[in-house]
Amino acid sequence: MQTINLFQAKTHLSKLIDQIASGEESEFVISRNGKPVARMVPIAQQADVSRRIGIAQGEFSIPENIDGSNQDVADLFYGKSADDASVA
Repeated sequence: MQTINLFQAKTHLSKLIDQIASGEESEFVISRNGKPVARMVPIAQQADVSRRIGIAQGEFSIPENIDGSNQDVADLFYGKSADDASVA
């Protein structure tokens, strides 16, 4: 853990971020007037969201005629009610 003052942190922010991202440093403590006020640490690795295909397999069923309600949905989307449809 390395402690740096606020001026150094502002001046060398890109370099500090590179050191954190590469794993060269695990943490920086930033101080103001000699007192620690912030800590810079790497963000924990997140799960790979690109491999989510099939995550909901078996959780729901698809109706036989998936397009059967398309006109009803379109009518709702464009603000037509059942009464308007019977007039047309």
